[in-house]
Amino acid sequence: METIRDIIKELLWRSVPKITATDIIEVCILAFLIYHVVKWVKNTRAWSLVKGLVVVMIFWLVADVFKLNVILWIIKNTINVGIIAIIIVFQPEFRKALEQLGQKNLVKSIITFDDTDKNEKFSDHTLNEIVRATFELARTKTGALIVIEDNIPLSDFESTGIYIDSLISSELLINIFEHNTPLHDGAVILRGNRVVAATCYLPLSDNMQLSKDLGTRHRAGIGISEVTDSLTIIVSEETGKVSIAKGGKLIRNIDGDYLKAKLADVQHKSIEPKRLKLWKGRIKNEREVD
Repeated sequence: METIRDIIKELLWRSVPKITATDIIEVCILAFLIYHVVKWVKNTRAWSLVKGLVVVMIFWLVADVFKLNVILWIIKNTINVGIIAIIIVFQPEFRKALEQLGQKNLVKSIITFDDTDKNEKFSDHTLNEIVRATFELARTKTGALIVIEDNIPLSDFESTGIYIDSLISSELLINIFEHNTPLHDGAVILRGNRVVAATCYLPLSDNMQLSKDLGTRHRAGIGISEVTDSLTIIVSEETGKVSIAKGGKLIRNIDGDYLKAKLADVQHKSIEPKRLKLWKGRIKNEREVD
């Protein structure tokens, strides 16, 4: 038994690599770099690119397993061009990352990490405040453009405006879009329960099929919904009508209940199922009357 024990100990000792202080330092440096690269990717449009690359890699693996030679040849001959294309398309993001690296306090980054949940969903109170502000602005025919962040970060767009970082309230949103105020021009970006920035510039939609009576405000709302998964609320200054843009589609002339339902989708929470069950008969009768 002692001989067997000695043999097992010897085998285990040989299998365990010798760890030095240099190895520990290298692991810490790599962990630090990987953490910040992943954090940077997730806070930019490159996150969607990474998910697309994962799909391509899975497709490549399947093609390799089933020996799809033509597909493998196409992938191998286009991968170099694809890398160059990615660098060209995301050149602004890469430049911004290098600028932030030069401005960053590395010691502070190592000691403390930002654990704020970027994808925090808003509360019911915030939902009601957004709806109340929207239709108060509509009542007074005050133009407004409110962008509500979902899963894709809007950091690139919020940097074009003025940072506010305040809790969402109907009074604050109404005051921002009030005529002849410094912040009324441009879009407001909401993240979680906070107003992140105001006077933000949004990309205009290039969709040629949009109605000609839509102004810049509506085209900007549709434009941001085409490049992100955000929900945009647009209040027309001419008519006072409320519209929403999601996934590149514009839904016009909505009411408060419809807006609450769409906000609940972004919030990932259904609206009062018990109440809907209680008033089921009344809703059915109202639909029959319509």
